[in-house]
Amino acid sequence: MSDFPPCPKCQSESTYHDSTLLVCPECAHEWSEVEQASADDAPVYKDANGNVLQDGDTVTVIKDLKVKGSSLVVKVGTKVKNIRLIDGDHDIDCKIDGIGAMKLKSEFVKKA
Repeated sequence: MSDFPPCPKCQSESTYHDSTLLVCPECAHEWSEVEQASADDAPVYKDANGNVLQDGDTVTVIKDLKVKGSSLVVKVGTKVKNIRLIDGDHDIDCKIDGIGAMKLKSEFVKKA
C-alpha cells in the first residue's frame, strides 16, 4: 500500500503524487496536502439539527435559557442575527436585543 492519504472524495487508497497535488485515479479528484491539513484542523460547529454554522448566520433559540447573574430569560424562538463562532464551551458570541452581548452553546440553537 502507498504512504499517501486516501481520497477525501471516494476514500480510495490508490492515490499518487503529481507534482504538488495528490491525485485519485478512480474518481479523478485532485487536492493538495496543505488544503487537506488545513481542512482537518478547522473546527466544525453544528446546531441542534446538525446543520453547519458559519460566522454571520442567523439562528433561533430552541429552549428557554436563563441568563446567569440576572433574572432575565432568553425565550424559545428568539432570533439571533450575525453570530460569531469562537472556541470554547460556549461557541457562539452574539448580541441579543433587550439583553445585550452574551455567549451561547450551539446545541441550544437552530439555523434560521
